[in-house]
Amino acid sequence: MNIYIGADHRGFELKERIKKSLGEESVFDMGAITQNPQDDFVDFAALVGQKVASDKDARGILICGSGAGMCIAANKLSGIRCSVGHSAEEVVACRHDDDINVLALSSDFVTSDEALAMVKAFLTTPFTPEERFIRRIAKIMELERHA
Repeated sequence: MNIYIGADHRGFELKERIKKSLGEESVFDMGAITQNPQDDFVDFAALVGQKVASDKDARGILICGSGAGMCIAANKLSGIRCSVGHSAEEVVACRHDDDINVLALSSDFVTSDEALAMVKAFLTTPFTPEERFIRRIAKIMELERHA
């Protein structure tokens, strides 16, 4: 599985820590490459989202101050199902039920250890293809076609 990761200046340090914990194999850093206070989270959300949308087996991780901006921007892209993670248990539910393919994290409101636990849950929890979950995702995809 390819993992695409991106962060703005506020999420830069947490991104570097997550990258280090994942190792380098199949992890692609979509920026920021340096800590630039003038960068915009939207740019990194777009880069990661485009990669994930074009590779159905890929996952994306986005980090900004609150996680919300990245989540909002990523969800504008067709094929992206992004959620802000608040706990590992919540991320398990989001993967299990909603098949999220992008996880947004807050560098300001979660600890590094909490973020790493959420990343582990995100990357290891499978989607459970129950009829009700498939039906709901199909309805989301229909909304995207009419947006």
